[in-house]
Amino acid sequence: MRAEPYPVDYQKRASEDVRAAYRWYEDQRPGLGEEFLASLKEAEVFAATMPLACPVLHRNTRRVLLARFPYGLYFRFDGATIIPVACYHGRRNPEGWRRRR
Repeated sequence: MRAEPYPVDYQKRASEDVRAAYRWYEDQRPGLGEEFLASLKEAEVFAATMPLACPVLHRNTRRVLLARFPYGLYFRFDGATIIPVACYHGRRNPEGWRRRR
């Protein structure tokens, strides 16, 4: 395990995914969006400290699952930076994130 986490640099589409999920959860119950963001942060920290522990799902894209929420944080690791490319619901068609560069 690395002492310092790798930096995380979200791609625009991944940030949009997070905002959309946050808004949806907040619409369901005030505060639930914040709980989603806290779970996302935990997943992000795990990916940033142990990126190679996350399975490769497609080419060089890895995934870490969020606790409590049916989402995965899909990211690429270039050896120096964690690059989230999607934050996707587990029931969505994976072709959407696979097409992202």
